[in-house]
Amino acid sequence: MTYWLVANPEAGDGQRGRAFWLEKLENAGITGPECCDFSEQTWAERVQPDDVVMVAGGDGSVNAGARLCLERNATLAVLPSGTANDFARNLALPQEPEAVCELVQQGITQTVDVAEFGDGLFLNVAHIGLGTIPARESQGSAKKLLGRFSYGIELLRSARVKRGFHAEIKCDQAFVSGRWLSIAVASGAFFGGGNEVPQATADDGLLDVIAVKPRPLIQLILTFLMVRFSGRSPDRTSTVVHLKGKHCDVLTSRPQTVTVDGDEAGKTPLHVTCRKHCLRVIGASVVGTGTADSDRLGLG
Repeated sequence: MTYWLVANPEAGDGQRGRAFWLEKLENAGITGPECCDFSEQTWAERVQPDDVVMVAGGDGSVNAGARLCLERNATLAVLPSGTANDFARNLALPQEPEAVCELVQQGITQTVDVAEFGDGLFLNVAHIGLGTIPARESQGSAKKLLGRFSYGIELLRSARVKRGFHAEIKCDQAFVSGRWLSIAVASGAFFGGGNEVPQATADDGLLDVIAVKPRPLIQLILTFLMVRFSGRSPDRTSTVVHLKGKHCDVLTSRPQTVTVDGDEAGKTPLHVTCRKHCLRVIGASVVGTGTADSDRLGLG
């Protein structure tokens, strides 16, 4: 078995790069891992089944690592180093880097779902509409200075965009159509630096589709707070629609930008399928938010 280390020097505040993790890994008993970079893909063909690909970076880097592990049947180990680290939250990874490295050395694994669309995949969430703005505009010095709070600041700056866009959403047998401020299709239970997807886990075999209608800012804030503190999507609301299913199709009247795991990924239409338990990851458990009920179909 070979340990591979891929470190993104631009991730987060730049403090958890290759040298940082090499020291922590050595202290945990993992010495001399193969150090490589996603920009140089020649090494990827040498990855063997049951090797461990350790990714030190944010969710975008972890996404690239997941693609490689699926192709080579390897195990993904996340060394949280980014701004949001939402996929790491799904796995309840320890806050302390030393404890993360001990977990990698012990080789404790779980299997989680992956959402596939076209030629790509995502582990956390795909956004259309207002939710794409933080990924497109929270960059550079502001992102490094403010960390995950930069996402919320960008949304507040863009709250004036209230008209939304028209889209049809189909999720298994459910269908809704209307004007939306934002549509999120989630595979995991967290997005945007720790915001929770109600009643979700990264291994339930289902996508969670949360669509938000254009409403006055105060109404949006109140709805967000209600969901945040209750941990459940509202059964009846004029603001939010929450669907669950294995497949999701989003068709928009005009092409809209799509972001996945914090990076731009093209335009609508968006067609997503959940692949259950297909990715092997280092982690002691998978975190759920509330009670994930696969039989409940919540429509607002």
